[in-house]
Amino acid sequence: MLKTVYLDCFSGISGDMTLAALVHAGASREYIAEELIKLQTEPFSLQWRPVMKEGISSIKLEITIDNETAPSHHRHYSDIVQIIKASNFNERVTRDSLTMFAKLAEAEARIHNVPIEHVHFHEVGALDSIIDMIGVALALDSLGADLLIASPIPLGSGYIWCDHGLYPVPAPATLELLLDVPIAHSEVNAELTTPTGAAIVAGLADYFLTGLPSMIVEQIGYGAGTRDLPNRPNVLRAVVGRLSSHQLTALGQSRQKRNTPTWHQEKSHHSDHHHHHHDDHHHHSPNEHHTHKREDAII
Repeated sequence: MLKTVYLDCFSGISGDMTLAALVHAGASREYIAEELIKLQTEPFSLQWRPVMKEGISSIKLEITIDNETAPSHHRHYSDIVQIIKASNFNERVTRDSLTMFAKLAEAEARIHNVPIEHVHFHEVGALDSIIDMIGVALALDSLGADLLIASPIPLGSGYIWCDHGLYPVPAPATLELLLDVPIAHSEVNAELTTPTGAAIVAGLADYFLTGLPSMIVEQIGYGAGTRDLPNRPNVLRAVVGRLSSHQLTALGQSRQKRNTPTWHQEKSHHSDHHHHHHDDHHHHSPNEHHTHKREDAII
């Protein structure tokens, strides 16, 4: 049986929502906090606050950064790579963290037509993203996850202010990150998916599936977003359970394959070019149950 995490992104996805949902579903907040202390950055603290979102009990992650000690320069992609490597996380956490940031930096480089080493990030946004993405890698490690599956990703609608002016939702980096990822139509007038959230699913999701897979559900967690949305709770639902290898084979037969990640073979269990977000495409009707697999999956 494979330990499986399903991210139900019905209200979109951001870094803080993902990390909070995984903690609510059983990832060790103590392990995550202890490991994040290794980051050689300005001081920060994490608060996990119980909140209600449209009647759903969930956790809201709040990150407080000591801005007085923040460096005055921008962080480049190479700086973030060095921060991750210098932290001496285990192999899986290091690899997953680097994968997510590589996806993000590659997207920014394509958008701005600059070499990846020239991509740089606003300080506060960059540190938030570092904490969120490495925190997610640590949470998946804590859960002993063999497999990460996500629903199609709703993006929202309307307009947002970016560094270079007014942009339609999704932000350019978000859409660039979600190339080859199934997105879902949404009429909500808000940004539902941030670049950080998009980097998490683009970097780490093994499959995309409309509706839960056939699995034994063991734990459920809800991570709260900041704003309140009309007619829906602004939460990300993380469903943790077990999937048989037979079910996994059936899951993979509908789409292309992807390479088995190293961590599946030697899994470690534990009991700007600025980016300053805190955080062919398919839309399926609710009754459809489709799998989308990118060019590298686990069979």
